[in-house]
Amino acid sequence: QVQLMESGGGSVQAGGSLTLSCEASGYTYSGRCMGWFRQAPGKEREGVASIFTGGGNPYYANSLRGRFTISHDNDKNTLTLQMNNLQPEDTAMYYCAGSGLGPCGTWYVPHFEDEYTYWGQGTQVTVSS
Repeated sequence: QVQLMESGGGSVQAGGSLTLSCEASGYTYSGRCMGWFRQAPGKEREGVASIFTGGGNPYYANSLRGRFTISHDNDKNTLTLQMNNLQPEDTAMYYCAGSGLGPCGTWYVPHFEDEYTYWGQGTQVTVSS
């Protein structure tokens, strides 16, 4: 059974940083696409960043490029999201997602919700002004 578990959320003031982690059991990161999504109250879930663990350029939402960095460690089966200069509008539940059998590779990194098969329970990030 696949389980993805996020950690690292919390409350910070604007301008602060947080590092989110996602660990997997029953699922191997190697050769997969992994993504971070977020959902703010009253809004739809949106893609934040995603990556092909076999290499290539990650995908970032345009509004987050330069502040957020996605990375992975295949040996530790861990996905990380480094978030810097956090702003109140970054407040949301953050989810880790893993790809199934859909398109995923150096030519394309999925970044839409329905392109991912496996999901964690989420970790809350709250940024105060």
